Amino acid sequence: MDPLGNIPLFMSVMKDVDPARKLKITFRELIIAYFALVVYLFFGQYLLDILNLTNEAISISGRIILFLIAIRMIFPSPGGMFRNEIKGEPLIVPMAIPAVAGPSIMAVLMLMSTTTPVLMLFFCLSLAWLIFSVILLAATPLNKYLGERGLTAVERLMGMLLMMMAVQMMINAYQSLNLPAVS
Repeated sequence: MDPLGNIPLFMSVMKDVDPARKLKITFRELIIAYFALVVYLFFGQYLLDILNLTNEAISISGRIILFLIAIRMIFPSPGGMFRNEIKGEPLIVPMAIPAVAGPSIMAVLMLMSTTTPVLMLFFCLSLAWLIFSVILLAATPLNKYLGERGLTAVERLMGMLLMMMAVQMMINAYQSLNLPAVS
């Protein structure tokens, strides 16, 4: 989850929306994303079983996705993450899914649900979503305070941290395979 990185996306998607509706729409999208994440948390393991995917495959692919998202945060494309401009009031795409409930958090939830008690994950997910929501609902004042350059700097910094985390997670996943060391 990347609340500061999503502020520019939310601001650009909501630029043509009536200012009186922006808060309601943002809250609605956050609720939809939370519901999607909770469903994924509780039923992700069944999807793993149906697709016959190993924990290592999910771990490595989730880390690659996280790595790619970090690269996009550090080196954004000129058209933005979502090149097709949304007209009018957004619903589910791109705000709820994939901005809040994106592929990396879903992969992490599926992976962690195999090794961590689901109730603990539910609590952590709820807390992370709550923090994400507070930051995103404060996007307009935060955007005014930090400005576009400040938000860009914070997003790049978070991208670098995410990249380091993704690399470390890939190393950990590789080591869990018990393969000979690469020299």
